[in-house]
Amino acid sequence: MTESVEAKADDESAAGTPEGPSGYAAARLRLLNEEARSGPPRRSALSGLTDRWLAGLAAGAAGETGVAGYALVAVGGYGRGELSPRSDLDLLLLYDGSVAKDRISALADRIWYPVWDLGLDLDHSVRTAAEARETAAEDLKVQLGLLDARHIAGDPALTASLRTATLADWRNQAPKRLPALHELCQERAERQGELSYLLEPDLKEARGGLRDATALRAVAASWLADAPRDGLEEARTRLLDARDALHLVTGRATDRLALQEQDQVAEALGLLDADALLRQVYEAARTISYAADVTWREVGRVLRSREARPRRRGLLGIGRSGPAATPAERTPLAEGVVEHEGEAVLALAAKPERDPVLPLRAAAAAAQAGLPLSLHAVRRLAAAARPLPVPWPAEAREQLLTLLGAGEATVQVWEALEAEGIITRLLPDWERVRCRPQRNAVHRWTVDRHLVETAVRASGLTRRVGRPDLLLMAALLHDIGKGWPGDHSEAGEVIARDVATRIGFDPADVETLALLVRHHLLLIETATRRDLDDPVTVKGVADVVRDSGTLELLHALTEADALATGPAAWSNWRASLLSDLVKRVAELLAGGEVPEPAAAEPTAEEERLAVEAARTGGPVLALHAHAEPDPEGGDENTPEGLGVELLLAVPDRPGLLAQAAGVLALHRLTVRAADLRSVDPIGEGPVTLLSWRVAAEYGALPEAARLRTDLGRAFDGSLDIEARLAEREAAYPRRRTLAAPPPRVTVAAGSSQVATVIEVRAQDAPGLLHRIGYALAATGVNVRSARISTLGANAVDAFYVVGADGAPLGEVRAAEVAREVERALR
Repeated sequence: MTESVEAKADDESAAGTPEGPSGYAAARLRLLNEEARSGPPRRSALSGLTDRWLAGLAAGAAGETGVAGYALVAVGGYGRGELSPRSDLDLLLLYDGSVAKDRISALADRIWYPVWDLGLDLDHSVRTAAEARETAAEDLKVQLGLLDARHIAGDPALTASLRTATLADWRNQAPKRLPALHELCQERAERQGELSYLLEPDLKEARGGLRDATALRAVAASWLADAPRDGLEEARTRLLDARDALHLVTGRATDRLALQEQDQVAEALGLLDADALLRQVYEAARTISYAADVTWREVGRVLRSREARPRRRGLLGIGRSGPAATPAERTPLAEGVVEHEGEAVLALAAKPERDPVLPLRAAAAAAQAGLPLSLHAVRRLAAAARPLPVPWPAEAREQLLTLLGAGEATVQVWEALEAEGIITRLLPDWERVRCRPQRNAVHRWTVDRHLVETAVRASGLTRRVGRPDLLLMAALLHDIGKGWPGDHSEAGEVIARDVATRIGFDPADVETLALLVRHHLLLIETATRRDLDDPVTVKGVADVVRDSGTLELLHALTEADALATGPAAWSNWRASLLSDLVKRVAELLAGGEVPEPAAAEPTAEEERLAVEAARTGGPVLALHAHAEPDPEGGDENTPEGLGVELLLAVPDRPGLLAQAAGVLALHRLTVRAADLRSVDPIGEGPVTLLSWRVAAEYGALPEAARLRTDLGRAFDGSLDIEARLAEREAAYPRRRTLAAPPPRVTVAAGSSQVATVIEVRAQDAPGLLHRIGYALAATGVNVRSARISTLGANAVDAFYVVGADGAPLGEVRAAEVAREVERALR
């Protein structure tokens, strides 16, 4: 059935009993298109409308078949009265044992077929009460659905009896079934990820989604434990509202909030844009995730307590529980903080209203001990603790740094503080980045979680720096400017200076933190996009960092930031380039001199290849495979750890870079760096030496003979590179992607004394370097070297070019080249 916008129906028509399938379909369509009715009222109205139609179907079918001992029961989401526009109808046809199987089958057919005829999805079953209970005992998902059983038609006593028995079974079996439910939730989270951080989240299946909210209802029904109620129902309602809008926008029964539909869903919900939608979804998911964490800890505590309780025999020989076990010991963790039953809690004598540092002290103690901070403790701290004076006392600053330096345990404690608003009270600027999505495939976290993850990574690098406190603080603040307009590094510098001052750092440390935040991208961008042999590159970095202490902090911050971003942001190659740059800058800061640029002399191997190319006409090449050491101790045999050094010598010709890059793309080699220079080894004409650093796309190294053959064919014009690349792209199905922003080509002024640096930012694609090479060749410039950098779907490549005279381009000429290349790439 197609859901199209029609005229609104009046309330009486929408609430009336539908006449047959067509009447139900029309009433349903009018209801879904009522702009004034949405959210819980619409879901409830849709459930009521469906109830009345199904009740009429069942009554008519029962009259035709003569069946009396039956009940039509809604289960699952429909049982809760929460029908979304495209939700399945979860129905159970219940009957007593006196009804013949053929008659109950005939009754079922007369109910199910009209539903199918309307194109509605139906999840149905036909069982006796005993069969339903038996199936529920074997299938946890069936039992969860029955917990929400609701009578629609037939004998209400059958439904009531099943509900009573199902709840009794659930409560009696809770000690066994709740751990199984918890395991199901964990397995689902591993498969689907965390709803609060995904760019295209599944509103139902991801961790913190609607499935978890249903699991919390089941835990509450067991009477064994209950979830924190504050905000939980509102969070669940927000996710249901988002799913309703998604169903209406797409016309499909989908729970995945795809990128291309987020703006429409946001508009349907009256939100500003897709970012506002994601932030609202993330906030709801965090509320549910936090409630789930607290609830499952409580379930574990109760079950452990039951297992520890001694058993003794009664007077009649009947086993019964003995006296309560001895209360668990309270172990001191810090002033006012103790461990109790696997959680960090406030000591009995703690006075948060008199101790403003207690929230940070409790959080630091919990993280250092690897314990969760109890819900009761966090809520008491949020309600009673006084604000910290400004600037903070030294103890408060030290406790914050202790929390940040606790490693992985920091995350759960930080989330507990954030759930109760303590973080934004301590750091008001945090509100701007809280739950803020990052629409970049490289980033796996929201801005706020990325900052915490960076601190976690930085905690493992503190032994490398002289000021670990500044490293941890810079990690927490480096992207704090992403909540403001403009360049986030510039905005972050201002915020970092203010935050550091309020926290109580001295003026010199405040300036260092501001510098680290302002230039947190300096090292990685320079290492991957600039020629490290160019003296201007090293001197430019040294002028910014000024001293070796700041350099080591910036080095560690850069690594922590990349590791916390995601796999695409860090690699062995990036680590080696970064280390090389830091080493050169450190030598300069230690009193060394910047060497004057000089033409690199060919190695013995390069000279041999050049001579052979001059004599034979080339191409001549050599391949050297190598395994790059993994800075995190990973497997060197992974694709990331396999690399190739390729030396190519060929008599000079136009378009050489483009042709060679095209052949490498055909052989699935990713170019990371390229150096080109001209030599005349035997005085009979120039030979171009290309020194490439490449990586095998899938871990398989190319065959030198095939590579040499294809290069020769490319140079003599017998290999149509563009056609081959097009064939390769067509051989693989395209993934659904958003329209990429247009390429941007700029001149990086002042980046080199020996060449002009042309920087290209574009959507990465097979053969991109080939296209850029042709575009540069068409302008008449010569490429001396290139730095190739790919982050997710984005390529940021820097080309060192000179004119025909071998000198850097003039300002006007450089701008013309940039414009022509950008035009060619569009």
